[in-house]
Amino acid sequence: MTDDANAPWLIVGLGNPGPEYAANRHNIGFMVVDLLAERIRGSFKRAQKAQAQVVEGRMGPPGPENRRVILAKPMSYMNLSGGPVTALRDFYKVPTARVVAVHDELDIDYGVLRLKLGGGDNGHNGLKSMTKAMGAEYHRVRCGIGRPPGRMQVADFVLKDFSSTERKDLDWFVDRAADSVECLVAEGLERAQSAYNS
Repeated sequence: MTDDANAPWLIVGLGNPGPEYAANRHNIGFMVVDLLAERIRGSFKRAQKAQAQVVEGRMGPPGPENRRVILAKPMSYMNLSGGPVTALRDFYKVPTARVVAVHDELDIDYGVLRLKLGGGDNGHNGLKSMTKAMGAEYHRVRCGIGRPPGRMQVADFVLKDFSSTERKDLDWFVDRAADSVECLVAEGLERAQSAYNS
């Protein structure tokens, strides 16, 4: 698949389906794509060809920067995200370099964003599954959640809701992450990195 200038972008929020996971740290990817869907006035529907919910629309200012996008939330649970994402990529004919994974990142402080193309999975099961299914050359919007306190296990930490202190800034953080995705799609990685990588 070549990086065709007219190909759509596939923006994938990583998370776990179900109300019991909705406010977990691990679900910040879902929160960001939910906000992006609101911004393009779309509502999620079940995908025909994949175990996922999708919204199709356009993002960016009118004119040449306006891009066709597919927003997606895999409904397979985090560690099986690769299957639905690859199915959507193939169905919508999206080059891998136009796939964007929005996900939580332990090695970055809470509230900090980092955007990059390619790289390792850093032990993140959603990324591990995506990379195994389609290679590593997709974009990542890494939303810092920090490390677990004390001796808390990583799995327990990511599957807990944001703390009351974190929740004070959560709307701002999700909003900024959504802005960074829009910037990446409309203006490219370098511009988005210089504006949002903190």
